Amino acid sequence: MKFIKNNNETNGLIFVFMLLFLLNVTLASAQTSNFRSNPNYKLQLDLYDIYKLKQADVVMLGNSLTHGANWNELLGRPNVVERGIVSDVLAGFAARLYYVTKLKPKIVFILGGLNDIYNWIPVETIYQDYIKIIEELKRNKITPVIQSTLYAGRDWGKEWLEANRPDLDVPKYNGERNTQVDKLNEMLSNFAKVNQIEFIDINSKLSRDGYLKPEVTYDGAHLNANGYKIWAEEVDKVLRKKGM
Repeated sequence: MKFIKNNNETNGLIFVFMLLFLLNVTLASAQTSNFRSNPNYKLQLDLYDIYKLKQADVVMLGNSLTHGANWNELLGRPNVVERGIVSDVLAGFAARLYYVTKLKPKIVFILGGLNDIYNWIPVETIYQDYIKIIEELKRNKITPVIQSTLYAGRDWGKEWLEANRPDLDVPKYNGERNTQVDKLNEMLSNFAKVNQIEFIDINSKLSRDGYLKPEVTYDGAHLNANGYKIWAEEVDKVLRKKGM
């Protein structure tokens, strides 16, 4: 018996595939644009608008990890400004870059990506957002420094996951997210090498066996004093190397 293809069925399948494709695109777009719904985002931008400092040689750009320390005291340098926002993603960094460039810094240290990964934003999208930031900094004659994205800890989010997703194995789930961190860091490291950009592999110094070390974090994702001390030492090395 000869099989005859039904054109209506074929057209229907094509429509379904197109619908799925458009849905994926829409979801990815929504994930990267919802940073403005983060209440911390507007709060910090409103503060940036009233801050009186006009110039800083060094800017630390990032999320809650960057926001978690007083960087001028941590580095012992008065010309350092922190521009980290809790829960922010790379698209959010890019959208608020004006608050970095207007300070006319010589150098900007960038660290982010874990919030993106836990929001299931594709690594390729995160990477492209990174490139946009770097290109904009270069256009403003500012030296970018890429810092590797940090792992989550083995039991990060354990209480919430056990309450809301008891079907998940927490260490396995975080380990799978950390493999995406590896993918992003490899892409960033290669980009830095090709484009002669300084790359600080903070993650390798703060992690062990595929997870953030327990001794450098107080909750499995955010750093304690031990973690910030190690991070600051690496930043200081780059500043000294640059003659700053």
